[in-house]
Amino acid sequence: MIPLLLALLAGCLLPLALAPFDLWPLSFVALGLWFYLLHAHPERGLLLSWIFGIGKYAVGASWIYVSIHRHGNAPVPLALFLVVLFVAGMALFPALTGWLYSRMRTLSWQLSAVWFVVVYALGEWLLTWLLTGFPWLYPGYSLLGTPLAGFAPYGGVLLLNALIAAGAVALVLLIRSWRDRQLRTPGLYVGGLLALLVPWLLALLAGSVSFTSSTGSHRVALVQGNIDQTVKWLPESRGPIVETYTELSAPHWGVDLLIWPEAAITLFEHEAQPLLEDLDETARRHGTGLILGIPAVEVEPGNRVIFRNTAIGVGMAEGRYMKRRLVPFGEYVPLESLLRGLIEFFDLPMSRAEPGSWRQAPLNVAGHSAQMAICYEVVYPLLVSRPATSLLLTISNDTWFGDSLGPQQHLQMARMRALENERWLLRGTSNGITAIIDPGGVVTARLPQFEAGVLTGSYQTMTGQTPFSRFGNWPFLGVLIVLTAAVLALRKRAE
Repeated sequence: MIPLLLALLAGCLLPLALAPFDLWPLSFVALGLWFYLLHAHPERGLLLSWIFGIGKYAVGASWIYVSIHRHGNAPVPLALFLVVLFVAGMALFPALTGWLYSRMRTLSWQLSAVWFVVVYALGEWLLTWLLTGFPWLYPGYSLLGTPLAGFAPYGGVLLLNALIAAGAVALVLLIRSWRDRQLRTPGLYVGGLLALLVPWLLALLAGSVSFTSSTGSHRVALVQGNIDQTVKWLPESRGPIVETYTELSAPHWGVDLLIWPEAAITLFEHEAQPLLEDLDETARRHGTGLILGIPAVEVEPGNRVIFRNTAIGVGMAEGRYMKRRLVPFGEYVPLESLLRGLIEFFDLPMSRAEPGSWRQAPLNVAGHSAQMAICYEVVYPLLVSRPATSLLLTISNDTWFGDSLGPQQHLQMARMRALENERWLLRGTSNGITAIIDPGGVVTARLPQFEAGVLTGSYQTMTGQTPFSRFGNWPFLGVLIVLTAAVLALRKRAE
């Protein structure tokens, strides 16, 4: 029972390393404790890891309850039941990691440490794509603001995850060798200390290198309408919503770029043509590019109706982007025949959306290219980094999160995308957190949550590519494959 409780504790500690708590040393503690439990109880690796995952997602993804209960109007018992299903399902990912680790139970402490880092890193990589992925609650995000963040432009957040795992197991080995006389060898001490200290020293060097440079400075205004989600999609709210955004924007025509958030206008694009034409004329007259989120409808042959979550440019901004990574249960409903109509959350106006083409041209803003990510998409590193553009944009409707941990976590992930690509990132949201983020992942300006307002500031367009934006995860995965082969070969030799 005690190992299970410790596994649950380790999982619960991990989200505390992330925003808004930012207790980053807890990421090392959580993974270190998990590793120790797996090595001490390899026969229970799968169960211990599943319990670890339950703690991780029950605390870190607690905002899901807010979305389902408060905005989906699900009764408390049903909302809790759905959250339990989600948490139990997501916990299968760390359970798989624990099972794979336990398959190599005959390894020494040192080889076990390497194997844990490898299978953990591979497990986190799976979360970026398997079953569309849910790459949330990565411990690497906690390193923003620390020297280790200097590695982000080289290998992205997955590399930072691996560095935390390596540091955690090195710490466990040092503590274990201090307690066990049989393990007290100079080589182990030296190896453990090097694994702990060398990444921090190298990070200082890595962080001093810049791969991009500025090509010009521009002015921006990001509009946060703070529209109540309970009335946003009502037909009678369409006019007042448009009025809110046009009035907030009026004093800021003349900036280079004006941004309205995801689904700022709740008219469908074809219904909003007169409004869009007026906005286009106003924006051109003032030399402003306007990017705004708006739902769209397409009719395919056979009268099949398709809903899209889109962002479009008017005035001095051009292009149309269709969201590619949709939110499960929010924008589409898996097992639709069983779940549709169960609660209001599964029958929202945009819960029948379909993804856009995987290859889409970047938006054009006053002559420079901008990569768009709508809401949830910003948590996918490779989606944001390809193709390389002068600027990163993300618009979101974080109203679904309420006053939970979600908005702070979401902002932290957007900051990492800026750092990985060394690009300015402009983040416009419906009710917070609207922010301007520099290429170092630092928030230079932001608006408070749950208030209508306009965030004004400047950004720079950038040229050049980081190793991560150029090569993605391939070098990192190559190293993991080599390490896997090495561990398997050493294990076979020892048998």
